[in-house]
Amino acid sequence: MATGDFATLAEHATVLPPEAFALGPCTFPVRNVPDRSAQFVGRGRELALLDEAFGEPGGVVVHAVHGLGGIGKSTLAAHWAIGRAADFNPVWWITAESRTGVDAGLAALGRALQPALVDVLSEDAFRERTLQWLAANDGWLLVLDNVSDPADIRHLLARAPGGRFLITTRRGATSWRGIAEPLDLDVLEPAEAVELFTEICPGQGDGVEELCRELGYLPLAVDQAAAYCREAGISPSKYLTLLASYPADMYAATAEGGDAERAVARVWSVTLNRLADTPDALTVLMVTAWWASDGIPRAYLDSFGSPPHVTEVIRRLAAHSMITLHGDTISVHRLVQAVARTPDLAGSARSRRFVEVGRQLAVLLLADAQEAAEEDREGEASRLLCVTHVEALASRSAPEADTEEAAELFGVAGLQCGLSGYSARAVTLCERAVDAALRVHGPDHEDTRRFRAWLADSYRAAGEPARAVALITQVLADTERALGPDHPETFDYRGSMAGMLAEGGDRERALTLARENAEAAARVLGDEDPATHSARLALDSIQPGSEGDGEERVRDIEDRLARAVADLGEEDLTVAYLRLELSNALRKAGDFGEAVRVIEEAEAANRRTFGDGHVITLYTGVLHVVILRRVGEHASSDALASQLTAEIEQSLGDSPQAQKMLAALSPEAIANSD
Repeated sequence: MATGDFATLAEHATVLPPEAFALGPCTFPVRNVPDRSAQFVGRGRELALLDEAFGEPGGVVVHAVHGLGGIGKSTLAAHWAIGRAADFNPVWWITAESRTGVDAGLAALGRALQPALVDVLSEDAFRERTLQWLAANDGWLLVLDNVSDPADIRHLLARAPGGRFLITTRRGATSWRGIAEPLDLDVLEPAEAVELFTEICPGQGDGVEELCRELGYLPLAVDQAAAYCREAGISPSKYLTLLASYPADMYAATAEGGDAERAVARVWSVTLNRLADTPDALTVLMVTAWWASDGIPRAYLDSFGSPPHVTEVIRRLAAHSMITLHGDTISVHRLVQAVARTPDLAGSARSRRFVEVGRQLAVLLLADAQEAAEEDREGEASRLLCVTHVEALASRSAPEADTEEAAELFGVAGLQCGLSGYSARAVTLCERAVDAALRVHGPDHEDTRRFRAWLADSYRAAGEPARAVALITQVLADTERALGPDHPETFDYRGSMAGMLAEGGDRERALTLARENAEAAARVLGDEDPATHSARLALDSIQPGSEGDGEERVRDIEDRLARAVADLGEEDLTVAYLRLELSNALRKAGDFGEAVRVIEEAEAANRRTFGDGHVITLYTGVLHVVILRRVGEHASSDALASQLTAEIEQSLGDSPQAQKMLAALSPEAIANSD
């Protein structure tokens, strides 16, 4: 039985005005978009794509601008929305980092649409009224900024099937499959980054380009640096200096009144927190921070676990725009790398330890990659790519932190640079290896002597014979003191010294030293010892056979080749070099048919032993082309030259060694070989 005073109930009831039930079009402008025009430059392609997407009449349009945090997604969305405000009503901005934020933004839109109900309806009621209004009307634009999870906005998209949504998100394109059309946003062009800096901090010319390059053309970082320079009254060059010396402080620094949460050091914290359930994802960022930004083979990360686990780690990083996938390689923005290499502002021992662990893992994984590249028979490309990452690690880490493993890494990379003709790069890496070995082992360790010998050879290749001779003299003295004058290592370094003396112009001294070294090696070690074979090869390089004693030289090399094969095996480098010497000697002796046969055997053997793309194999092929031309087999020479050109370009790229070989294969060079 109902009871109560209906008069009293009516007296206390809320009476809703008629507009509370209206769902008609909005008759007055409703705008809520942050003005970020001062931070906007360039982006012509992206603006045109948005114009095209939202210019089509009818139907739902959902576009997701995605990319790395700080890359300018929100700025692009705000600039475009303001520019198109006359075409839509309402134009409403919602900070959509969570479902709660989305609902709050919808309720705020409801209050703007029906201000008379502000003191009447609850927050939930406004949210529901807004969803009803959006479903009943068109011609509006909602900007959903910084969506972390597509699930947070699914209810909104489902309730408003005829609307216009512009989404900004760090989630990658695959996260929006079937939900929104993705638009990938990249960093600024160099000129655009400079323009952004000078608009915020005018009148600066000293070091702007260099600073923008160091910041990886990331809009947030350029904006932050420009505002700081203007407020502090410092030049871009000074900012660069501070950044190099105090990275943690500068990545966290913002201008007065700036949003500390938008500082470079903190902009990725939300994403990293979401990745916390995949710890190896964070470790991958800490490791790749020490390598080059681009061209990181996914295979370098294989040791993180099983293939499914590693794939999942990479997938999650890519899904949150922390890395970019390029087939079998990945890239990491250089500023993400810089922050990952930098201990936190407090400089805690735990933070420093994490950074150091990342560096040590980066060294060990590169060492594994270097070993795998050395075994790669397909060519030099994988070796040179590994060298690039080793160089990046060297440039991004302090020499005093170098370990024994780092010294070996730098030394082998320097040796590889030398083989590919990058003599200056070889010098830099070998110098780093020597310094590390001296610090870790001292001057008398075998690694120190080995790296010094490689550095001496790098000096020689770089056109610095005096430095080469001085250093190899020291290596030889250290070896004689440590191992004695008759040790195989001593003979090897003595032969190297003879070759460097010859290249430096002191041929008489070089010849005497090489002859004495070869004779002593045979006497002390025996004819079959590898050091004896190497000593004789060193002598050959200084005193090649003359035209007058061609047949005698052929017999000598044939005997030495037979002994080398018996003593060292078919796969030894000395055997490979002796085959080349034998072919040249036969050609000079006039036995062209036999010269062709030997060079064909040499090339086939080198392809079996070293692989098609190895420097030695390719060099042998070049000599094969020349010999074929000189004996009149022009068609065969031309066919082989064409094949080798493709192999050299694929294996060596545009390295100095490649350019040298390609020049030798040019029609002019081959014609001149007649």
